[in-house]
Amino acid sequence: MNIKFGTDGWRAVIARDFTIDNLLKVTQAHADHLKQKNGKKVVVGYDTRFMSEDFASTVAEVFSSNGFKVILSKGFCSTPALSLAVKEFGADEGVMITASHNTYQYNGYKIKGNYGGPATPEIIKNVEEKIEKAVPKTGKTQWEEINLNSYYVEKLKSYIIPGVFNQHPEKVIHDPMHGATIGLLNRVLEDTLIDVVEINHYRDAFFGFKHPEPIEKNIPLLRGKVVAEEAVAGIANDGDGDRVGIVDEAGEYINTQIIFALLLLHTVRNRKTEGAVAKTVSTTYLVDRIAQKEGLKLFKTPVGFKYIADIFLKEKIAFGGEESGGYGFGFHIPERDGLLSGLMILEMIHLHGKPLTQLIENLFSEFGTAYYKRLDLKVKGDEGRNLVEKLKKEPLKEIAGKKIKEIDLTDGVKFIFENDGWILLRASGTEPVLRIYVEMPEKEEVDMILEESKKLIGG
Repeated sequence: MNIKFGTDGWRAVIARDFTIDNLLKVTQAHADHLKQKNGKKVVVGYDTRFMSEDFASTVAEVFSSNGFKVILSKGFCSTPALSLAVKEFGADEGVMITASHNTYQYNGYKIKGNYGGPATPEIIKNVEEKIEKAVPKTGKTQWEEINLNSYYVEKLKSYIIPGVFNQHPEKVIHDPMHGATIGLLNRVLEDTLIDVVEINHYRDAFFGFKHPEPIEKNIPLLRGKVVAEEAVAGIANDGDGDRVGIVDEAGEYINTQIIFALLLLHTVRNRKTEGAVAKTVSTTYLVDRIAQKEGLKLFKTPVGFKYIADIFLKEKIAFGGEESGGYGFGFHIPERDGLLSGLMILEMIHLHGKPLTQLIENLFSEFGTAYYKRLDLKVKGDEGRNLVEKLKKEPLKEIAGKKIKEIDLTDGVKFIFENDGWILLRASGTEPVLRIYVEMPEKEEVDMILEESKKLIGG
């Protein structure tokens, strides 16, 4: 089998391709890569998926048998907790057993750098090249088990502005989606006046037979619970806790682009975090407007947080993220952190003393309106890729009567309109899907552009 790492690790269907034998080879290749760098220590974590702890023990055994000092998570943990531990414990690299927001049939292997963030493309390439010839070493089972979540919870507590959550009692609903953040928000806010009500907070390797992805269609219970409990907000995290979905006090899902803009404003204005901003090409134009008004340098990258993390390592970044709900903070580690993102939204609400609906109105009043949708269109074979390549060579001049003023080829093909609205078309690298992203100043324009774009593929 030709094992390849995708945008964020190696993911495969359990028992089909994600097997003990394949895991042994990948881990040995990773160990060989680290031995070349004279590596000594690794940290291994795992989420709530089927057999994750067994897979993690297998990884620990291979590294132990190769002479590494191994720290294994005592109990399941989130990806940000694992990444933090890699940096805090001075490890050379880390491994997280997770398939993130994929369905329950999958598991995966994420590599984390010693800086506490996604592995660089160079690290991944080096490991991939060694998989074919890897000869796994096993038999030694010496490692230390540490509760990584405890370190993580204390770190998040240290970030909170003192006293901000002790003004008056309020409720927040947390939906860990049966994943790795179960119980964590409760622990972070245990000494405050905030009452955290959890739902879907027991381990379920099937994730309730849903995608453990915090998008609108997957969190109807959270939306209803926020209204029923009269909570200030709802916070959902994906299977491994590096992404966030937010519901306002009226039970409405807030799209990830708006959350990006709110978190950016909170980070640079309220928390006074210094540095530039990093965003992927699929992220809202509100970020550009905020950066310009605040005098912040703005970096733009292809889609994928690994590119954002790379900027974090090279520049002083205050805040960075992507449209899929993954955000990183300059005062933390160069890693997406879904729980911290939810905590910062909650902090923003309490600092301003205003509900989320009002904060969004204020955002639109200052920087203009923005409405967003993403469509993942199933296509035949290479139809999506072929369309994108064709549009690069023969770009459109207008879509649905909207004139195109600029074209961005950073990742896929992005057409930018005269009103700053845009449409991005990207072909998935792992499945026959054409991803279409649209953001416009008016709601009806979004649907109109989406419908026109589907005609391009014959849909």
